[in-house]
Amino acid sequence: MSQIPAELFYTKEHEWIRMDGDIATIGITDHAQDALTDIVYIELPEGGEMLEDMGEFAIVESVKSASPIFAPLAGEITEVNFDLEDTPELMNSSPYGDGWIVKMKLSNPNDVSTLMSADAYRSMLGE
Repeated sequence: MSQIPAELFYTKEHEWIRMDGDIATIGITDHAQDALTDIVYIELPEGGEMLEDMGEFAIVESVKSASPIFAPLAGEITEVNFDLEDTPELMNSSPYGDGWIVKMKLSNPNDVSTLMSADAYRSMLGE
């Protein structure tokens, strides 16, 4: 069974968002990292980049496949976790902690209410 922290918001593409004011920290869920297996590389975006809702901003490569990562909501990337360049496996070992990918200043922070709750995400997964 996947770890699904109650305080986060989720997408059907298996990204999570943690809100701190109007700043959203974004990563991939425990379910996603488990499905990908061993993550070996991530192509990271640049800071300052403006993203549209569901705009692709990174690509995660594992021993199994390569998967795009999407911005759950529109906004500007304010911080990138460049630690992932040297240790992409942090997304496996700490998907909700050190394995975060970017922080964004959301164009409309209220839009987070359109994302799934932990319970809704758990239901989608059938857990």
